[in-house]
Amino acid sequence: MTSQYTTEPGAPGSAGSSRRDFVRTALGAGAAGALTLGTGQPAQAAPDPAAAPAPRAVKGKIPFHGVHQAGILNPPPGHGTFLALDVHVADRAALEALLRTLTDRIRFLTGGGTPPDLGPAVPPADSGTLGPAALPTDDLTVTVAVGSSLFDARYGLANARPKRLTAMRTFPNDGLRPAECHGDLSLQICAESRDTVQHAVRDLLRTTRSALTPRWQLDGFQNRARPSGAARNLLGFKDGIENPDTDSARQMDELVWVGPNSGEPAWATGGSYQVIRAIRTLVGPWDEVLLKDQERMIGRRKPDGAPLGRTNESDTPDYSQDPQGAVIPLDSHIRLANPRTDASKDSRILRRAFNYDRGLDPAGVPELGLAFCCYQQDVHRQFEAVQTRLADEPLARFLRPTGGGYFYVLPGAQDPTDWLGRTLLTTG
Repeated sequence: MTSQYTTEPGAPGSAGSSRRDFVRTALGAGAAGALTLGTGQPAQAAPDPAAAPAPRAVKGKIPFHGVHQAGILNPPPGHGTFLALDVHVADRAALEALLRTLTDRIRFLTGGGTPPDLGPAVPPADSGTLGPAALPTDDLTVTVAVGSSLFDARYGLANARPKRLTAMRTFPNDGLRPAECHGDLSLQICAESRDTVQHAVRDLLRTTRSALTPRWQLDGFQNRARPSGAARNLLGFKDGIENPDTDSARQMDELVWVGPNSGEPAWATGGSYQVIRAIRTLVGPWDEVLLKDQERMIGRRKPDGAPLGRTNESDTPDYSQDPQGAVIPLDSHIRLANPRTDASKDSRILRRAFNYDRGLDPAGVPELGLAFCCYQQDVHRQFEAVQTRLADEPLARFLRPTGGGYFYVLPGAQDPTDWLGRTLLTTG
């Protein structure tokens, strides 16, 4: 389907304050009731067994600070959770306190901070699920985005709403569940290991439990690349092969990042539009389809991922040599998603998807699917254009979108004194 690493020191002082001090710092005495708060490096050599226990091996640390948030350009790691939440703070000052708190906590978690020992008189500062030492960074990223509902009358932000941010549309073939759609905020939490993601989810919910109510959660994972190359989705096909080049600043500026001359509010520069979709895969019926018909619906060979008529998964199909769709059908998924025409080249999206498994539904049928996420400069020009082309594709019979939402990724926190949402709340 269609679809860096440097070491950064942890935030100074993050690990040394108690949870109660953190509440007072984040909210001020008058608002303390609003919250109840609380990368590619090799593993080190094993220490002397008699010494203190060593932290477990971690994959790496992805820098938190920057013009843009992390979790967009770096390759998707092994696991990801999409969490949508509703905000319940009373006013704009409390909203600022909430965003400052989220920023501080994300900075601490992604930097591998050491949870403080608060003593026996208060609950522990950390769940302990990752052990007692410094937290493993494990390629952890937390990406914060805002939904259109945050720009209602509550916080005086109506005039600051990103121009193209709306509630998610309903498309043909959708079977949306209202309880699994939209939200004031979204958190995309990704790491190489599932327990790292789960620890971060638990920590962030604990530190914001009086200010945020979870609306829906979608947990995803990456299949291993078998035998090599791109990983496979739950249809059994290699997935995410044709993404824009994240190493190309030009492509990212053209397709992903919102710039200063985009027509968006000035505060939004450096952000990006995020689309999340839970797309159920009807695996029972799909597994009964002949291999040749599966391949023609996708447009690729199933064993090796190569476009039909080509040799390797990375080969680019030349539709000009196949105008009638004799080799790659005109209604195949890859051809509709990216027709490779001058008119469609600016509708490409940066795809960052995971598989999901929700167990059995009430009828005993496996609820498996794609935790789809993409980033773009313009939802209408990009995601919705692609989705419109795919509306009646043959593959649609085996897919059932059930939830998700549109969100706007806040510009990054650029240094240890900065916080996510600063440009929105101070200039919006």
